[in-house]
Amino acid sequence: MRIARSPKALMFGAISALALTLLPPSPAFAGKFQTCVQSFWPAAKRAKVSRATFDRATKGLTPDPEVIESAKYQPEYKKPIGEYVDRAVSVKRLKVGKEKLVEYKVLLDKLEAKYGVDRHIVVAIWGVESNYGDNLGDKNVIRSLMTLACSGTKAKYARGQIVSALRVLQRGDTTFDAMNGSWAGAMGHTQFIPTTYTAYAVDQDGDGKRDIWGTIPDALGSTAAYLKVSKWKRGQTWGYEVKLPKRLNPKRYSSRTYKTLAQWRKLGITRINGRPFPRPADKAQLFAPEGKNGPAFLVLNNFRSILRYNVAKSYALAVGHLADRLAGYDPFVQAWPTGENRLSLEQRMELQTLLIATGHLEGAVDGIIGSGTLGGVRSYQRAKSLPVDGYPTLTILNRLRKEAPPPPVQQPAVAAEQVASPQAAPPLPAVPAAATAVQPPPVQQPVALPVRRPASAVEKTVPAQN
Repeated sequence: MRIARSPKALMFGAISALALTLLPPSPAFAGKFQTCVQSFWPAAKRAKVSRATFDRATKGLTPDPEVIESAKYQPEYKKPIGEYVDRAVSVKRLKVGKEKLVEYKVLLDKLEAKYGVDRHIVVAIWGVESNYGDNLGDKNVIRSLMTLACSGTKAKYARGQIVSALRVLQRGDTTFDAMNGSWAGAMGHTQFIPTTYTAYAVDQDGDGKRDIWGTIPDALGSTAAYLKVSKWKRGQTWGYEVKLPKRLNPKRYSSRTYKTLAQWRKLGITRINGRPFPRPADKAQLFAPEGKNGPAFLVLNNFRSILRYNVAKSYALAVGHLADRLAGYDPFVQAWPTGENRLSLEQRMELQTLLIATGHLEGAVDGIIGSGTLGGVRSYQRAKSLPVDGYPTLTILNRLRKEAPPPPVQQPAVAAEQVASPQAAPPLPAVPAAATAVQPPPVQQPVALPVRRPASAVEKTVPAQN
């Protein structure tokens, strides 16, 4: 989650990030880190953090090398936006999200009435940020932020967060031991950073604490409250999937180009299903991340509200699309482009299947290119004396197709009793003999969820506004 406001930076000397990651622990090294940590006390005191709270949070604090590693990590494999969206809108995430909509219906009714934010958007952010609470992060927030601030790695960001994080402890919303999050200090079910939490988190259940770690109402209520102040418009969608005319080059229009939907329509841009735009006066931007080779969108005010949560347009698109799918709308009509460095979901699942079959990967086939799959590709590349970069390309997939052992031919088995005694009762249906043999798992196809066909594949306006 992005910072809501830019706080004043605290000026002090920083320890080299190289020292944090490479030097062995020593009294001198620990002393330098503690000197940096203690330099935050004057600012904390001005923010009405008590000395007792400050000491409890910082006593014996040591830098976390894993935080520096995460902050500096630049993966070789950069996910194309289509793959990012596919991962965010996975079959499992859809299934669990629909269950959460039922489980928390009463709460979501209240949040919609109070804040005017679509429940599907709130649940989608929950799903993308922490997988509905399954991945809250296991890093102590104070330690992570102090490590960043005193290392020179993302130090400006961390310096602006530390005092706000200490104020959370001072207020008693959580304890030091329970205040865990990501390596960057994002916290709770919907991953608020401390400054945003301090400004916008709410006590939805009325127990006197804004507990976004252990209380679902507080976490989802805080998300809805933040989107409301981010100028979310009640009852409106985030955008429309559109069809571009052949003559229009989307690269001619920057992200700062705003036109009404009626003006975009005059340029030949239509909704993907051909229906008219419900509110032609709404201002929109053209967002075509893959140019004319993939899905294109006209994104509205609520898309920009999601960007206040996270500035990446791929994130906002994933949240919007997951929300639509949770509401029962169909996938995008236009497919994401494929090519040497852009495998489709089916191709990614086939790649994983073949890596498993050739002994380079373990685990389930899900089409998600994570550290395991990248490691499997590197293992294959080393075995074949290829350049080892871990990148899952069409070339690697084609090589695996040629080299992977074919699945055994399945022959129907004959029941022993049927052969031994023609007089015997009819046997149960035979089980193929190959069913018990060790063999490569079959290529899994995405599960088709039952969906309804609405007026638009991405529109979620209330009926009165259509």
